[in-house]
Amino acid sequence: MLVLSENLINKHVLSLRTGGSVASVVSPIINPDNLKIEGFYCQDRFSKDHLVLLTKDIRDTAPNGYFVNDHEVLSQPEELIRLKRVLEINFNPLGKQVITTSKNKVGKVTDYAYDTNSMYILKIYVSQSILKSLSGGTLSIDRSSIQEITPRYIIINELTRKAGLRVSTVPNPL
Repeated sequence: MLVLSENLINKHVLSLRTGGSVASVVSPIINPDNLKIEGFYCQDRFSKDHLVLLTKDIRDTAPNGYFVNDHEVLSQPEELIRLKRVLEINFNPLGKQVITTSKNKVGKVTDYAYDTNSMYILKIYVSQSILKSLSGGTLSIDRSSIQEITPRYIIINELTRKAGLRVSTVPNPL
């Protein structure tokens, strides 16, 4: 199921063992290489430290939070050697400039949708400049159109015109 980014944060991390909240989600940890949500920065309910919850440790999700086995699945960021580079990058697609491969400006990322099963970002939503938004509004761009992600830009394939404006190339059978 696709869900918008606003549903990632301000949720509780709930322990199945104790039945209570052990932390609250502050922000997602996104890998820019594959647009996967690897985990979440959380604020520990007891010590108020910022810990990391890996998505592989989430047993189930609910509208109000994520269920984990116990408080012990939360890790200190420096303990996660495999995610060190991703944590250092601190990638957030919101607000990134989107350009085409020919360097034409498209707009800025205002939201994204992710799959709740795989935790991959599948779509990004781009707001265009005021002039372009009068005719087109917000663009929905599929992850397959993304060519590259740099520290400043998300580079996508060239945009095509709306389907209603395309000219048919099928010859007339008469």
